[in-house]
Amino acid sequence: MGKQVVQVKLAPTLEQSQALAATLLAVNGAANWTSRTAFAHGVPREYELRKRTYAELRTEHGLGSQVAQLVIKKTCHAYATIAGLIKAGRLQGKPAEKARSKPVEFRPDAAQAFDDRCLSWQYDTRTISIWTLEGRMRGIPFTGHPDHLKVLAAHRKGESDLVFRNGNWYLIATVEVPDAEQHTRPVDFLGVDMGIANIATTSDGDNYAGAGLRRYRRRMAKVRAELQAKGTKSAKRKLKARSRREARAVKDNNHRIAKQLVGSAERTGRGIGIEDLAGIRDRVRLPAAQRGELNSWSFHQLQTFIAYKAKRAGVPVAVVDARNTSRRCPRCGHTAKANRPNRNHFNCVGCGLAGPADLVAAVNIRHRARTTWAVVNQPIVADTPQPAADTSDKPRTSVRDS
Repeated sequence: MGKQVVQVKLAPTLEQSQALAATLLAVNGAANWTSRTAFAHGVPREYELRKRTYAELRTEHGLGSQVAQLVIKKTCHAYATIAGLIKAGRLQGKPAEKARSKPVEFRPDAAQAFDDRCLSWQYDTRTISIWTLEGRMRGIPFTGHPDHLKVLAAHRKGESDLVFRNGNWYLIATVEVPDAEQHTRPVDFLGVDMGIANIATTSDGDNYAGAGLRRYRRRMAKVRAELQAKGTKSAKRKLKARSRREARAVKDNNHRIAKQLVGSAERTGRGIGIEDLAGIRDRVRLPAAQRGELNSWSFHQLQTFIAYKAKRAGVPVAVVDARNTSRRCPRCGHTAKANRPNRNHFNCVGCGLAGPADLVAAVNIRHRARTTWAVVNQPIVADTPQPAADTSDKPRTSVRDS
């Protein structure tokens, strides 16, 4: 089973929107009171915290039974997340001390989870019914991508988060989609080389150029520098908005590339070969002018998208060693720095093979994926048991006698 996040946009009336806003404000106010109570008593477990807070959440804060339970759960999860970050070393120094020294605080418009007892979906009419402080609010329309709505209707279970962002209301649900049966005998592999100038190049010769994305990022970097120089509250708000916009643009681009790569492999009965690029930022030394591009390189996100889309489609993925993929000649095997005179071109000094460096790297990745898959998936041959020696007194029969 693979998890997928599905987001739908709500289209409430003015009255419905006001009810949702009042509910979200009250729920997060109640969550802050619950957080202070938890902090004062040493952050007890969920059951213990429920005994201390449930009755007051119902009577003083006006929450429904199930929503009160969800607020307590939300508070416990927030403290558990902070404890996990500190334990993993991802929150250190003053931020860690600050987190330990005061209760967790929730924004007035922070997301709130609703489960099937306080939120119901009507997929045929594309409306929802949700609990609010003013009672059950019914018939709130929602919309989304047709493919996402199909997945939602077929596989949604459990909680969904109510989110207010940039003046719009959303519901975000996590669904578990069954994976296809993996194709264990691919006819071949599609090698995929990833880079900064060209986001992805395949062994088929398909090239997904990154020039447009690089221009967009340079423009965003220029605007970001101007806003940072101002330093006003308005500038900081715009910085956050532009950061989210840039992240969405990159994510959408990577989704599109991953979908096309997996689709091509699925149609042709092949697997996908990708490089193991873990730690590449520490290994590679670049001029100062290019370090920004390397740090913003989203290869990990692209590889993650390829992996989960391939798993869902039943396409096998082989991760191979990335060393010398663009310096090794796929025809004669000669490996040398001189084989790559510049970033774009490959010219083997051994046999004379020449071509685009990214395409040569993709072909080498394909070769390594073939080898890796064959080694990992070769059948295990069990030792053949030897027949036991015959110790009986019966006369032996030779071949001549049979």
